[in-house]
This record gives sequence, structure tokens and C-alpha cells, in this order.
Amino acid sequence: MRWIATKTHGYLDYLMGILLIAAPWIFGFAREGAETWVPVVIGAGVILYSLITDYELGASPVISMRTHLMLDLIGGALLAVSPWLFGFADYVWQPHLIFGILEMGAALMTKLVPGVEKKHHYHPNQRHTTAH
Repeated sequence: MRWIATKTHGYLDYLMGILLIAAPWIFGFAREGAETWVPVVIGAGVILYSLITDYELGASPVISMRTHLMLDLIGGALLAVSPWLFGFADYVWQPHLIFGILEMGAALMTKLVPGVEKKHHYHPNQRHTTAH
């Protein structure tokens, strides 16, 4: 049941990355411990590996979409369990659990192969000829 296009997933990646980085301050749980830095590090990671994913919004095609989605699953699971794993659940747990579940859900519902747009994307190393 994979219905999210990889391009849509790309937009969600960058949005989620920025939101995770800003979440401790937006939602008021920044105490400079694991509750703060787990979402910040995962958010930065999401942005970084999105930039090197072979899909419509990647800057350099280094990793496959399958690898990207596996990283989403692992990061989402870590984020979801982090309040209990790192011992800050008595302070805050809802944002971590919710965003973790959303990250895993998006990974499980995203198509494994980029769309037609990616296949016709210009690559500077390709030779293009024009007929006159």
C-alpha cells in the first residue's frame, strides 16, 4: 500500500527535517539534554540523507530510495522510543512519539521507485545533442 510519490516524500523530508530541528523550541521542551538533541540530530540527518538520495529532490544521487526509506524507519523508531530509551519520558514524550510514528508511516507508504520526472532529470555529465 505505497501511494506516496517519491517527490511528495521529498517535500515531506525537508519539512520534517526542519520541524524536528526546531521542535524543542517550538513546543517548549528544550532543556539541552537528549529530549532536545535527539530530534535535532535526527532532523539534520533527514535533511542530509535527503540531499544525497536518488529521487526528484535529491541534490546528488548517492543512496537509493530503498536505503533512504530504511533510514526513515530506523530514525522514526529511534525518535518514537527515545523518551523511554534516554529517560526523559517524565518530562516530554508526545512530540517524539508522534513525529516518530509519522516518519515511519511515511516510509512505509512511499513508493520505492522515483517517478518519470526523475528518469528525465538533467544530469550534467550526460551528453545532450540538439538537431539543427
